[in-house]
Amino acid sequence: MILLGNTRLRLWLILMTALVMAFFASCAEVPLTGRKSLRLVPEHEVLSLSFQQYNEVLKKSTLSKDKEKVEMVRQVGRRIARAAEEFLEDQGLGYEIEHYQWEFNLIENDKVVNAWCMPGGKVAIYTGILKYTKDEAGLAVVLGHEVAHAIAHHGNERMSEALLANFGGMALSVALANRPTRTRQLFMAAFGVGANVGFLLPYSRIQESEADHIGVVLMARAGYDPRAALSFWKRMRKTSSKRPPEFLSTHPAPETRIKRLMGYVDEAMQYYRG
Repeated sequence: MILLGNTRLRLWLILMTALVMAFFASCAEVPLTGRKSLRLVPEHEVLSLSFQQYNEVLKKSTLSKDKEKVEMVRQVGRRIARAAEEFLEDQGLGYEIEHYQWEFNLIENDKVVNAWCMPGGKVAIYTGILKYTKDEAGLAVVLGHEVAHAIAHHGNERMSEALLANFGGMALSVALANRPTRTRQLFMAAFGVGANVGFLLPYSRIQESEADHIGVVLMARAGYDPRAALSFWKRMRKTSSKRPPEFLSTHPAPETRIKRLMGYVDEAMQYYRG
């Protein structure tokens, strides 16, 4: 039994050592903010999966036939994408998105107030959000935010976080192998809650704030007044229904978001005036 316990302990130590080594070897800096982010998944794998999933979503969706709205989305999208490329080139990071294939599509669904950008520059925006964007500047807020997620590699980071959490769970399972079954179940349940509330959700909120920050800089560089971001999020705040506590949410509370945006907008104005 002692030998078996020592074997499990060695296995646990090996797992944790590999985890720490992978963590430090896979850290990269987020543009503008300089935050260290985790990228465990090879970028070509992320892009391949992204392009495949994007095409599947489009096949299952109804694309808008309103030529004026579609052109507006694509025109604003092109300007934001060009600003993103120039922004990264200025920081010597243009190579990070050299395999991106920008695509902007408007999905016909007035009930969905949403937009997203997959790794690789694949963007979808739903018609339901247009009543809140109001104009091109409001649309630039949304597309700037979503493109920011892509160039900050938040998709890779979230996949890496999930892998990290699962890997930590395996290590914990090994460490508790000699415990009674009920005790192990309780510990694993606690780990799941701790990983979600203490690790995954905070990182998600960090990424949302980061996308707000980078997004207003991108829209300013693209020639849109970044102050439109404050107006847009104030309109969105009025539509918010009951929300979970901020520490259990993937997004910052509207009040927190607007307060932080004020500082981001002040910074972005230098690009807009320039």
